[in-house]
Parts: sequence; structure tokens; C-alpha cells
Amino acid sequence: MGNENTVIEVTGEAASKIILGRSIANEVPAALGDRVAKILIIHTPTVGRIANELREILLDSGYQALLAEVPDAESAKRVEVAAFCWQIMGQADFTRTDAVIGLGGGAVTDLAGFVAATWLRGVKLVQIPTTVLGMVDAAVGGKTGINTAEGKNLVGAFYAPEAVIADLAHLDTLPLNEIRTGFAEVVKCGFIAEPEILDTIEAGVETATNTESAEFRRLLELAIGVKARVVSEDFKEGGLREILNYGHTLGHAVEHAERYQWRHGAAISIGMVYAAELGRLAGHLSDAVVDRHRSILGALELPLTYPAGRWEGLLATMQRDKKARAGMLRFIVLDDIAKPRVLAGVDQSLLRFAYDEIAA
Repeated sequence: MGNENTVIEVTGEAASKIILGRSIANEVPAALGDRVAKILIIHTPTVGRIANELREILLDSGYQALLAEVPDAESAKRVEVAAFCWQIMGQADFTRTDAVIGLGGGAVTDLAGFVAATWLRGVKLVQIPTTVLGMVDAAVGGKTGINTAEGKNLVGAFYAPEAVIADLAHLDTLPLNEIRTGFAEVVKCGFIAEPEILDTIEAGVETATNTESAEFRRLLELAIGVKARVVSEDFKEGGLREILNYGHTLGHAVEHAERYQWRHGAAISIGMVYAAELGRLAGHLSDAVVDRHRSILGALELPLTYPAGRWEGLLATMQRDKKARAGMLRFIVLDDIAKPRVLAGVDQSLLRFAYDEIAA
């Protein structure tokens, strides 16, 4: 593998490419192309140094590059923050041939994608995720969005980036907790499609989560590959793409209940254990695979339980979730590892019993 870049293609309606490598900022001008004049780099305070370095690279390449610093994490995904970005673009006379770069974690790439999708009904977009979660999930696949008081990602658009530049060097300074919470989405890809991911984590969590190891890079390639294949077949979630929601129906409700103060991966970890228990109670999944959820997520020090007495609030949030259809809740469960299915119209008593299995 050496220092070569890995290029993973998304085909079909969402055509784009994901470039995975180390110290690859030089890939950004090529991804933007020569028709672009102005670029807005939307970034968080934590990656301010990287944003300034990128701006210098772009200025040297002949672009006009502006910076928009936005809040960290879910605080960035508000309409007021999007309006701040639109204001900068309006005052700088951004045209349809200009571009937006999302630089930061998954929340920033969600926001930047939404800003790009809505400015003049769509300008060029390049995503540069700087977290594990951003690289394997949020920045890939063209889902963009912001939150409202009523729920997460209720306002958004499907909008494919030109490219996703996944630079492993950006992960080297991340706290271990940030890497491990990001790994919830990697584990999800293991359970729904790629058993090799689960085997590799079980062989050694420390090596698997070491950003400089060959195993870490392999896990990111596998997880990105899962999402790229699914999105290539089903960009707008008409069918197959729904499997990527494994653990997300309850997980998003937990995030909402915690006022988005929790890391996404922590909530999704609980959501996956819940989905596993629901699959078992519905007669689809073996005890052994349910146990494997707990052992792998537990080894990553991710939460496996949520307080008893919170079910009614979580249920109300799930019923408002965009994944519900005609008021009917839909869950992704497993028949076995790499065999996901939709479970819809489940009896509420069964949903409650599954919650009792994860309630602390």
C-alpha cells in the first residue's frame, strides 16, 4: 500500500470520488477544477490552522479563497449558521461556477453540503472531513442537512460533492475518544455488510484504532467502500440505502434527548445494541450475534445502555423521525451479520421489550 492514495468511486446519480491518503492537500485544486474562481472554506475553530494552510494552497493555485468559521459539532447545523455562510457568499458575489469546501467533522460537512446545495440552487462542493466519522460516513454519499428544534437533519438536500479528500494526517492529533466514537459507524458497516471489519477490531482494538496502522487504513477503506456501493445504487434512499440507518432510529432519538451534547457514535452504539435486541425479539437474530454487538462496541468503550424511564420521550421523537413513513416506524435489523432487513409496523410492546433489554 505504501503512501499511494486509494480512490473509491461513487457512481450513478451521486457520482463523485473519495481520495484516501496521507498529507494530500495538493489533491484539492485538481478536485475543484479550473472553472472555479471563488471558494468558501467552512471550518470549525479546532481546524483553523488547517483552514489557513489550505487557503494558502488555494491562493497559490490562483483561486480567491474566503474562510467562514462556524461552531463545533451540532451547534454548526442551524439555519442561522447557514445564513451566515450565505451572507459571506452574497457579499463576495459568488456565482454558479464558484465552490464550497467543508473542512471539519461530520456536522460541518453536513452544513457545508447544505450551503452548497442551496446557494444559487447548487454550486461545486468538495468535502475535507477531519474526523473518522466524517471520513466514513457524513462526508460520503451526498446527504446534507441542518437540525431544527423538532429533530435532527429534518431540513436538508441530497447533494453529491465533486470529491471527498480524506487525509489521514488530520486524524493523528484526534483524542482517542473521538476516534473510538467515530468507529461506531465503521462497526455498523461491519454488521450490515463487511464482516472483515468486525474480525479486525476483535483481533486488537488498539491496533485497529491506531491512525498510523495498516489495519486502521484498511478499516476506513472497507467502511467507505460499503457506503460508496450502497449510495451508487440508491442515492436518494428509495430502498437499499436504508440499510445505512442501522442503529440510527433510536440513536437519533438519543441525540435529540441529550440536546446533541453526545457524540453521534455514542448514540449510534446504543441504537445498534437496541436494533440487535429488537431483531432477536422479532425472531431474526441469534443470541451470539447480539452478544457480539456488546463485546465489540464495549471493547471500543462505547455505551451499551440508556436510562430506564426515558422510553416514552424517545418513542415520540422516533415517530417524528424522517425515516418513519405514514406514522409507521421502520427499523433496520439483521437476519445475520451482513444480512440486513427492514422491520416495519412493529408492535409497540415489542419495541418496549427491546428497550427494556438496554435500559440501565
